[in-house]
Order: sequence, then structure tokens, then C-alpha cells
Amino acid sequence: MSTRRELITALGAAAAWPVGAGAQQGEKVRRIGVLNTLPADDPHGQERIGAFLQALQQAGWSIGVNLRIEQRWAVGEDALRKAAAELVGLLPDAVLATGGVAVRPLLQASGAVPIVFVNTPDPVGAGFVTSLARPGGNATGFTTFEYAVSAKWLELLKQIAPSVTRAAVLRDPTQPSGIGQFAAIQGAASIFGVEVTPLGVRDAAEIGAAVAALQGPHMGLIVTTGALTTAHRATIVALANQQKLPAVYPARYFVDGLISYGPERIHQYRQAADYIARILKGEKPANLPVQAPNKFELVINLKTARALGLEVPPPLLARADEVIE
Repeated sequence: MSTRRELITALGAAAAWPVGAGAQQGEKVRRIGVLNTLPADDPHGQERIGAFLQALQQAGWSIGVNLRIEQRWAVGEDALRKAAAELVGLLPDAVLATGGVAVRPLLQASGAVPIVFVNTPDPVGAGFVTSLARPGGNATGFTTFEYAVSAKWLELLKQIAPSVTRAAVLRDPTQPSGIGQFAAIQGAASIFGVEVTPLGVRDAAEIGAAVAALQGPHMGLIVTTGALTTAHRATIVALANQQKLPAVYPARYFVDGLISYGPERIHQYRQAADYIARILKGEKPANLPVQAPNKFELVINLKTARALGLEVPPPLLARADEVIE
């Protein structure tokens, strides 16, 4: 981990610091809630929150001076619903929601507390906002990508493993994003001559059983984005590599996986800090447009490719933003 990453990870771990004597006399201390959809010890979750806090600090908001952070880390619908209710009950000035599964329980808990979301696909279709340009309610933020980008994963799978003719698509069927991503992949299947099959999973046990059952020649795996696959990414990658499955992943943090393509996510947390800083100064979420990512990362792991007996085509290698040796 780089020194910079160590710094922002340390900031994320320190987010529970209480407000102390550093607050200036007479200065109002603002309270920000953070609803995380990963386990509390997840290093990438800590890194993201560290980047968020660093950006807030650069905007003039510091823990222990004029800011208090209330964090909740929760995995699963019941835990998220409870955590959302707890955060809203603290009457925060704003809440950061780290994914679509965190937005819904927050909106159900309050129609007034300002919510800024990150890593959230299709917020209009999910009913979180009226439109991207004019959100219209108490939520706004930053989308992950349009579902059409999911078809790119199938294209990359064929490029790095041309012999693949069947692909399983790992998704959470209880979430609209899982359905939408699979639909986009299925729509492109005939173009690339691949038969795609959904693998609906809801927890770690189902993930293990589903991936372990993938057998036979010419089989590949596509892992969709979501809180479930992110939380269990190490298990998914380890199983896919063990099964010798060529697999495509939705983000850089599936670091030991064969190949990944997705938006640069840390930047969204810095952007979210800017939105929250503006809300603290009086702006309304309804007037802050939802923004889409403008940078995507293609990462190839050559060590994994060699272990799977794959030779990465030079043109694909040349396009990579990062190559892991």
C-alpha cells in the first residue's frame, strides 16, 4: 500500500473520533452520518472513507474541530435498515450512502435528511431521484455507470479468453442492479457468440456453492458489481482461480482476479465530500445534479493469466491502465 493510501486509510479508521476540546468556542459542530455497505475491517472501505474525510478536511471541515462523523458498517438488508434508522435518529446534517443498497433504507427512514450517495447505478430507475439533472428530493450523488457498460465485461472476457463459449454471470437477484447488469450482458451475448447464464446468490454460502459448481470446458465467469460481490470479493476471486475460470470483475479492488473494468471509485468519495460541504453551507440536494463517472480503469493481472494458462493479447495489454506483474 502506498504512503498516500496508508494516510487515507488511517483517516477512514479514525472517522469515529469524538468531537473534543479542539472545537472553537461558539462554533457549531456539524454531524455527518456514513452508512457503509462493507464490513468495518474492509481495507478498501477504510480507504474510501479516508479519501472522503481528507476531501472534507481540505474543504475546511475537520473531525474534532467543527465536524463529528457517525459511521455504521452493515452487510445485508436487515442490518442496513437498522443502521439507517440509527443514523437518521441522530439528526445528522447530511448522510453519505456508500451504494444503492444503503440509499433505500435511508430514504425510507427520512424524507428530509440530505443524502449524498456514491457507487449507485440507475438512481432514477430505482426511484431515488426524479432525474439526473434535477434530483428533486433529499438525495443526490454519483452513479456507478449505465447498465450498458456491463456488456463491456463480456467483450473483455472473449478478448482475454477467446475459447469461452459459455459464461455464468454472478449477481444478486434481489437488487435491481443485478437484474439490470445481467440484462445488458445477455443483450450482447449473441454478438460475441457466448451463452450466458445468471447465477443468483444472496450470501457467502451461495456464492461458494455456485462458483464451485461451474465445470466443463469453454466456461467463463462475469462478476457484476454490488454490495454482496464487493463484500465477498476475496472468496469469489479465490474460487474462480482455483476452478481455473477465466473471469472478469467490475472493479480494481478485485486485485487478484484476471481482469477488471470499472469506474475509478475513490474519486467519487472526494466528489461526495464536495457535495456535502456545499450542503453544509446551505445548498439543497434537489438542486445538485447526479453525476456519472468520467474515468474507467482496465486492470490486467498477468500473474493470474499465467496461472490460468492464458496469453493476454498485446493490443488488450496496451490498453490497460494498470498491469499487475
